[in-house]
Amino acid sequence: MTDNALPESLASARERLRRALEDAGRSPTSATLLAVSKTKPAEMLREAWQHGQREFGENYLQEALDKQAALEDLDGIVWHFIGPLQSNKTRAVAEQFAWVHSVDRLKIAKRLSEQRPAALPPLNVCLQVNISREATKSGVLPEGTLALAQEIAALPGLALRGLMAIPAPTETLEAQRQPLAALRQLLEELQAALPEAPLDTLSMGMSDDLEAAVLEGATLVRLGTAIFGARG
Repeated sequence: MTDNALPESLASARERLRRALEDAGRSPTSATLLAVSKTKPAEMLREAWQHGQREFGENYLQEALDKQAALEDLDGIVWHFIGPLQSNKTRAVAEQFAWVHSVDRLKIAKRLSEQRPAALPPLNVCLQVNISREATKSGVLPEGTLALAQEIAALPGLALRGLMAIPAPTETLEAQRQPLAALRQLLEELQAALPEAPLDTLSMGMSDDLEAAVLEGATLVRLGTAIFGARG
């Protein structure tokens, strides 16, 4: 990237989100831009922080821990773990992150609950839903979401905040909206069934379907290449 490329692409991503929210008739503060920073060096994250970005999403644990150590002098960074989570990696995630988007089974949630340090606020978790029922994708199936949510909502040390999905790619805005609408409806069902849980989050929308996701109520949109350029 050139010297000005990252601030320009970050500004462009913010403007795209702002326009999408405006077109959807939503408040400009009702969705947050999550910068997906996997494979990008800590120096790029520092530059994004210098231009006001605070929320960063990481997929690979060791890489993320290295960046956290390199950037520990920066105030206000919020770290989101958004990749597949294995049992042997839950402790570091429970200790070092504020959010986990990829919880899809009770075993992982229980380990995060047990390993979350008592001195920290509850760990914000989203259930990953395999909304398009793809054999190659992680996530709880839609019909299993409520039962899993009920079990996780009862665990100490966790705050069940909502749902995350990565729908199968489609070509048109209307086709993109269908699985995202299904995810939104699932969240509404959880809100009705679990009124005590802080269920306010839909983590959905990436570079190819941001506008559709915003139309369907996304509150966290995940952009990587649009901000940082192609993976290195």
